[in-house]
Formats: sequence, C-alpha cells, structure tokens
Amino acid sequence: MMKTLSSIVLCLRFHIFVIFALALIACDNNPPPKIVDMSIRGSHPADLAATDTPTDKTHHYKFGFNLRSSHQEDAKQYLSFLDYLSAATGYHFELVLTSKEEQLDQQLGLGIVHFAAIGAVTHIQTHEYFSVIPLARGLNSEGKAEYQSVIIVRPDSPINTLAHLKGTRFAFGRADATQGHLIPRIELLEHDIALTDFSKYTYTSSHQACANTIITEKYDACAMQDTMGDTLARQGLVKIIHRSRYYPSSGISANKDLPAEVIATVRQALLDFEPNGKDAVGLYEWSDTEMPNGFTVANDDQYAPLRSWMIRLGLLNMKKTGE
Repeated sequence: MMKTLSSIVLCLRFHIFVIFALALIACDNNPPPKIVDMSIRGSHPADLAATDTPTDKTHHYKFGFNLRSSHQEDAKQYLSFLDYLSAATGYHFELVLTSKEEQLDQQLGLGIVHFAAIGAVTHIQTHEYFSVIPLARGLNSEGKAEYQSVIIVRPDSPINTLAHLKGTRFAFGRADATQGHLIPRIELLEHDIALTDFSKYTYTSSHQACANTIITEKYDACAMQDTMGDTLARQGLVKIIHRSRYYPSSGISANKDLPAEVIATVRQALLDFEPNGKDAVGLYEWSDTEMPNGFTVANDDQYAPLRSWMIRLGLLNMKKTGE
C-alpha cells in the first residue's frame, strides 16, 4: 500500500511540475516543447527503448541534459531554449528528464535521446563507445568556448589555498562531471593532492548539491563550475580559493544515426542563436547557463587533452551497450 501511495505522489508531483514548467513558455504558432520523464521508467536501455519515441521522419526529437542545478530549474531553462530551437528549425523537441547521468549517456548513444546538452566528460565517453557527433560548444560571458572549475569553501573557513585541503572533507560533483570532478582531479594532482589526502570525500548529484554540502557545513570544500560558484561568492555564501585553467566548454551533441540534413539544420540553428540579442525574449535565466553567449562549432579533436587525462585517471570506463 505504501509503495502504491508513493507512486501516486511521485506521479502527482511530476504532473504538477510539468504544468508549471510549460506555463512559463510563451505561446506562438509552434507547439511548446513537452517534458518526457524517463526517470520513473527504470534505468536499463531495454526499458527505455520501449518508450514511445517518434521516428526521425516526423521531425520529433528528444533532448536531454546533464544536471547542473535541479531538474526543475534546468528544465525551465532548456524548455525556453527548445522553444527557440523549434521555431528556428521547424522541428518539435521534447525535453527528457533522467534520474542518472549515465542513463543519458546510453540514451544518446542508442538514439532514445536524439540531442543532449552535455559536458566534455559525457561527450568523450559517449563518443568513445557510440560515436556521437559534437555539434556546438557553449560560449562563456567573454565569448570564448571554454570554462573553469572552482573550489569553494565557507566564507569564514580557514582554508585559503589548495595546500590547506589535506585532511579536510571534500565534495565533488557527479563522478562523470567535467567541472565538478575531472578538472578538479587534474588540478589537485598537479598540486600533489591525492584522494587519500582527504579525511573523506564524496560525490554529489549536481553543482548545486555540491555547494549545499558546504553551505550546510557537511563538507569543508567543494569543486564545481565557475558560473554558479561566482554567483554564490557574490551572494556571500561561499569563498573561492582556487580557479583552474580554462578547458573546453560544455556543448550539444547528437546521435550519429540522425539524418545529415537534421544534424546540419540543428547545428546551424545553434550557431545562429543570439541569447543576448534577437532571441533573448522568452529565454529563462539563460545567462546562468554554461552557454550564455550562444554557441560555436565543435569538433571531437578539441577534447583530446581531456580524453588523455581521463585515461590517465582511469575515468574513461563507460561500458559498451550489452556488456
């Protein structure tokens, strides 16, 4: 009985969220993007493949994303963006919610999700085993296709440098995150800090969740993406003690089996996107995303240095489908 009641509550909460999120999207001649919640269908690709996914001929496509803040906040940003993408391409897009980022890897690789906004780590893994196609990379506030990772602590913390981190409690983002895990691991290693140097460490579900471990004093330091870290620092909630070098930014990748015409059309719409100009109307908090100035062309070679680091750190370990 309790299990049944929990299922009912979950469904009611999701449907309330869908209604609220869709209400934020301006109405026009194109139907608004829909939300598809795959988090309640199970995580195995065979389960997901059974979902009702429109064929490419209908020009209906599913769009996924790496979780950054929360499903609710990220969904509002991407729903407004998909409204633009639908108008620019004439295609219809549905936003996919997933409970696990590794689920998104296989969804994109198997074509259950057709396009996805993902970080470098997710792209590298999915390209390695499924040959997904990089379409565009996000431009930061300075118009460059790069970003940093920052390490934050509480404002009153005595921790001021990386050297002070030894013996502390350290929180990362997701294990498959670029700014929340891979880049910090590189930076820590280059400063002679190993995971065994922490009194304990953990992985969290998102950048926001990682920051919350600092704000609530559950951990002493956290590695996260620069934009959100800067915002929290301006609000006086955290202190930034380290900024990494710049690395290739997040972007949008596509399933390799999509028709070439569809890939070309979506790529061009991404390159034409002007979130601070003609396309600003209707966007939701787009300046807080990892592509506040739009996009530039991406190619897989740009991720080569990070791929080398993933191999060195033993992080290029996603299993091929069926294994």
